[in-house]
Amino acid sequence: MKKPAPRRKPSTVRKSKKKKSFFSGNVVKFSIWAFFILLIAGTAYHYREGLAYYFSFKTDKKLSDEEKRIADVRIYQVLSKHENKVYGFDVSEYQGKVDWEKTTAIEETFPLGFVFIRATAGKNRVDATFKENWKEAKKHKLIRGAYHYYRPNENSIAQAENFIKNVKLRKGDLPPVLDIEKLPKEQSIDSLKIGLKRWLKKVEKHYNVRPIIYSGESYYNDFLKEEFEGYTFWIANYNFFEETIKDEWTFWQFTEKATVPGIDGTVDVNIYNGTPKQLQYFTIN
Repeated sequence: MKKPAPRRKPSTVRKSKKKKSFFSGNVVKFSIWAFFILLIAGTAYHYREGLAYYFSFKTDKKLSDEEKRIADVRIYQVLSKHENKVYGFDVSEYQGKVDWEKTTAIEETFPLGFVFIRATAGKNRVDATFKENWKEAKKHKLIRGAYHYYRPNENSIAQAENFIKNVKLRKGDLPPVLDIEKLPKEQSIDSLKIGLKRWLKKVEKHYNVRPIIYSGESYYNDFLKEEFEGYTFWIANYNFFEETIKDEWTFWQFTEKATVPGIDGTVDVNIYNGTPKQLQYFTIN
């Protein structure tokens, strides 16, 4: 008997892949470029006052790098939005020798009314320029404040004693400042908070005034805001799009890239959340 021929498998018809059209690809590219152009244009419009100021008043100066130019635009924008507040700066030995005769204003437009000066760090460190800076700030009629850089892994009472030993506050000075920026490596956060409270209480008892606490905004929100309620805060926030001081901040350090006459290199600049008269009331009486 003849075997039936095997059935042939039906041939599969391959579907042809559609090629992406040239037009659709260019639309995507155009959309991306348009987005970035609008973003740049929007940012330029938002900072138009700062850009106008920069290109009007700085064209005769040596141009710095792009990052510094952008920082200058933001600095002008922020300062111009706080004309009823008080501007200040802070210094330490890292700024070297300061020509205090010249530290009167930023770009001859924004007068400087106060300065925070680093006094001590840890349990035994004294800033190399503190004594001179402290004396010169008073001589040049700047409201002055002294701060202590807190080292989490060193004894808090020894650190408080180091500050008290080296800082003599007078009428008209700002309250003492505790600068806390680092997390501990050898202790828990709870232990750190106990140490901070010990420093604050000892210093408050000695000077009879409640200290100010300095820290970055994230550190403040995560570890200090609730536990240290009732204290005055000096907050560092350099966010490019942050332009207005928050109500809960008494002082705002909004940049570390400012140029102040009489000081080589860049400087931290601050805003006090009040009028000159209110700042006077805030000082030690």
